[in-house]
Amino acid sequence: MTTHYKLGTISENGHAVPALLIDDRIYLISEAIGGAAPQTLLDVFKEWSRLSTMIGQSVEGLALRAAGRPAAGITMETPVARPSKVVCVGANYRDHLREMKVTQLPEFPYSFLRPVTCLASHGQEIKLPTIPRMVDWEAELGVIIGSSFGPDSRGDPMAAVAGYTVVNDISARDWIANKPFVGIDWVMQKSWDNFQPTGPWITPAEFVADAQKLPIGLWVNGIPKQQSNTAEMIFGVREIIKHLGAMMTLEPGDVIATGTPNGVGYGLSPQEFIKSGDSVRVTIEGLGTLENKFI
Repeated sequence: MTTHYKLGTISENGHAVPALLIDDRIYLISEAIGGAAPQTLLDVFKEWSRLSTMIGQSVEGLALRAAGRPAAGITMETPVARPSKVVCVGANYRDHLREMKVTQLPEFPYSFLRPVTCLASHGQEIKLPTIPRMVDWEAELGVIIGSSFGPDSRGDPMAAVAGYTVVNDISARDWIANKPFVGIDWVMQKSWDNFQPTGPWITPAEFVADAQKLPIGLWVNGIPKQQSNTAEMIFGVREIIKHLGAMMTLEPGDVIATGTPNGVGYGLSPQEFIKSGDSVRVTIEGLGTLENKFI
């Protein structure tokens, strides 16, 4: 029986180092595989086809020993701190389009790029910017690329997936309204620093039976706001990767956020937005829980 594990980045003596979570215990990847161990998770994904086998073999041995340390109290970092790109897909849940009163389904995955400075870690306090006032939450399934997939790729797009994680796609809704000569400004809405908390862990794809059957939920100060399932996605992970790969080369470590279900603050009546002091928690069954406080 294969022992399940998760991949993440923890703070160790002031440094961000890649680690494994097995049950409730933490193991450094350097301790697990020895030798010239990768220094970051990005390095791991750049050699995913080789290192995943090594890690899997090592995990079977580690599971038999009372080694590692308790996960409680560990400070998490963003799993992949500096991917080559962060790609987000919008308008991708049927129930979300219904709440936004959109009647026509998109013909292809609508996508946009984010700067890597938007990434934040589990447990990190997110400072609300002073300009936007309508800061909204969006629970999302995150996909981590493990092997390059681009215009010349011919294989199964799912073979490019290293794993899955939890994402909160924060949005400044002030910038979605039509403004003279501007229209919808996705850069101003989505690209503020730390507007995409991600993590805390990445679950390897081999341990996710079906990415399109995952319960997903979001709570604000313990009150449920979003409760749905990735089955509501209009375009699944395979279709998203195939579509994006037709125009750009997805590279190891790249992060794809796949859209949000119903229950965003903008769609509520009356509308609700994140305030200073709010705690927002996102959970995807089998992947974990991501929580951040906003100040």
